[in-house]
Amino acid sequence: MSICIIREVNETDVPMVLSLIQELAVYEKMEDQVVADEDALRQHLFEKQSCYCVLAFEENRAVGFALYFFNYSTFVGKRGLYLEDLYVQPDYRGKGYGKQLLMHLVKVAQQQNCGRMEWSVLNWNKPAIDFYENLGAHPMNEWTVYRLRQEQFATLLADKKA
Repeated sequence: MSICIIREVNETDVPMVLSLIQELAVYEKMEDQVVADEDALRQHLFEKQSCYCVLAFEENRAVGFALYFFNYSTFVGKRGLYLEDLYVQPDYRGKGYGKQLLMHLVKVAQQQNCGRMEWSVLNWNKPAIDFYENLGAHPMNEWTVYRLRQEQFATLLADKKA
């Protein structure tokens, strides 16, 4: 496993984080869905602190990131850590950087006394699925993720039947 530096982002890293998010979107074939910009990231990472981000560096080059936030489990009665995105650039895969990012978050979850750590994986992303299962993670096949998008909020709220 190669050694890299994992560190929390600072405000000057925001353009780099956005660039990595855009690369991830291309990999996931969802580049048309990225509407985040530097101002939104800066606001949520530093002003509101509604999410957190760490970067993986090889020498002085950012080669990956993990963005996460905390949720709450009513069943466990504790906070959980939700990994929103983990991405390592293709040329740097296979060096252990993804594992180092994930292990950093496991430490965060342990330090924060989280009851669990969760994330979603696209069904077609076999390399990611294999990576997570090799670490001992297991799929929650009995659950289906549902989503409402922002543009649907107003429609639902305006519907008097709802």
